[in-house]
Amino acid sequence: MSVHTFSSRDFTRDVSSAKRAAAKGPVFITDRGRPAYALLTIDDYYRMAGQGEPSLLAVMDDIDGGDVIEFEGSRLDINTRAVELE
Repeated sequence: MSVHTFSSRDFTRDVSSAKRAAAKGPVFITDRGRPAYALLTIDDYYRMAGQGEPSLLAVMDDIDGGDVIEFEGSRLDINTRAVELE
């Protein structure tokens, strides 16, 4: 795994390049020559944090105020007809 370094100016000018580099390993973003931030893939982050990718339900449960949202869907009636194959 290789580590890439981008100055904050280079990062701002070419985010796509930094994202491609992050696919190969961590990217350090420097501010005045000193590492200030690290960019890594979400899979690498989950691996470092010791957790798996959260499910959509878990993400939705973490939304503030989400427990007060009420939703009652209406039944959808769909009329279908037989298909005639020749």
